[in-house]
Amino acid sequence: MAFGHPLQFLFPCLLLVLSAFAYETSLDYSRQICSGMWAGDSTFINISFEATSQGNVAMVVYEWADAQYLGKVTSRTDDLLPQKTYVCTTSAMLSGFCDSSELGRFILDLPSGKSSDDTSFWSARVQLPSSTEEPTRSSGLWDNPDGNPTPPPDPSGYTSPWKRGKYNPSPNATYVYDGPIQYTVKKTGYYCVAIVPVTVQTSQNAIRADTDVSYHPSYHGKVLFRNKFDGQLPAADYPKVNFYFAMFIVYIILGAAWAWLCYQNLQDLLPLQYYLSGLVGLLVIEMVANWVYYRYLNAHGKSTASTVFLIVVAILDAGRNSMSFFMLLVVSLGLSVVRESLGRTMLKCQILAGMHFVFGILYAVGIVELELESTSALVLLLFVIPLAFTMSGFLLWIMYSLHATIAQLKARKQRFKLMMFQRLYYILLFTVAVIFIFFVVSSFSFSSRLAEDYAAKSWKVRWWLLDGWLALLYLVAFTAIVYLWRPSPNNRR
Repeated sequence: MAFGHPLQFLFPCLLLVLSAFAYETSLDYSRQICSGMWAGDSTFINISFEATSQGNVAMVVYEWADAQYLGKVTSRTDDLLPQKTYVCTTSAMLSGFCDSSELGRFILDLPSGKSSDDTSFWSARVQLPSSTEEPTRSSGLWDNPDGNPTPPPDPSGYTSPWKRGKYNPSPNATYVYDGPIQYTVKKTGYYCVAIVPVTVQTSQNAIRADTDVSYHPSYHGKVLFRNKFDGQLPAADYPKVNFYFAMFIVYIILGAAWAWLCYQNLQDLLPLQYYLSGLVGLLVIEMVANWVYYRYLNAHGKSTASTVFLIVVAILDAGRNSMSFFMLLVVSLGLSVVRESLGRTMLKCQILAGMHFVFGILYAVGIVELELESTSALVLLLFVIPLAFTMSGFLLWIMYSLHATIAQLKARKQRFKLMMFQRLYYILLFTVAVIFIFFVVSSFSFSSRLAEDYAAKSWKVRWWLLDGWLALLYLVAFTAIVYLWRPSPNNRR
């Protein structure tokens, strides 16, 4: 058996990152598909090919921590970017990079003392359904197209997730495909399925004339990543379901406490406290909307309905942010405390709030719909920079106005109101400091987003960097502000 030509597989260029669970994606020519996975008792990866597929492919399934052992370095002209040969071909074998038993398979370059049983690799040359070869079949891979049972317990007491004799042993000879290939996942991690077509000379195609079309593989199929939870959410986004539910409960409790205080001091409420009451209600609606949205997305996947739902959630989120900044700004300007009216300044505040509302919708939709690894930096900046400018404008204007209002209250010697505004100033100063720190941290994180291991390292915390910390910071700051401006018998003081 010989291969028509050496296959040089440049791994980073073929990386397609898909953070998913219970998610099917098509297999195309020369593609690697990766996904973060939350492991459980019945988690697995299924690879299936259509009946019309033909030819042979080299296939490997592995966890990203073992990626360093995939392929053999064949050139060291550049120490920073060593060239690797990933598939064992005739040329690779003649060059001493692999032996005849590895022909048509991915090359595993394991260090001394480490065997494939100690890794996550499942590797094989796979003969597709319509192929006419008759190789010797040898497969220890658990392949059960009739169901997805839980792996049996390990009687030896050895709990390694990569025990080859039990879960994912690689076949010794060509694997003849006759049903979905199942790879059992026993450890949370970032898993990849890589497939490279290989051209094989057989007794049927070896006698073809030089002008004949070579016998190349042709295949279509699906890869399914099945996590420990039921649904269709990407594994990287699933923590949002529990997070927004927890936030919903917290805001319900906060809203109930605020409503009770308003009821007790109904006759002494200030206009600002009516606005805060509306904002508390909006926050409860927003949190439940976010929770329901991710629950719906998990149950039904992306569709026209989910896109409409996303737009509604984005509008609520942008409305909450704009309303919050607007209220802080007019309070900082001293409305109803230092002055009765803001005049034309009020129009400027409204314009800034409107711009922030629009940019907030674009940002909220963008971080969900865009793939960070494949989106250009310019497109990302178009979503982030406008919102950053309006947010910075709000914060700078608020801090400047607060300083001026505090100076006026000091001059008037209104100590009680002065104390409230000073505490508001400290709350906002703390918020700005935290935002700056997280901006620096996030910038360092996203600066390496094009690195081949970025998704593998960040898929667990990406939701926190994009959504979680901002939502939690808002909760802390908002709780402090509503406590400071809570209804009391001294409202009119």
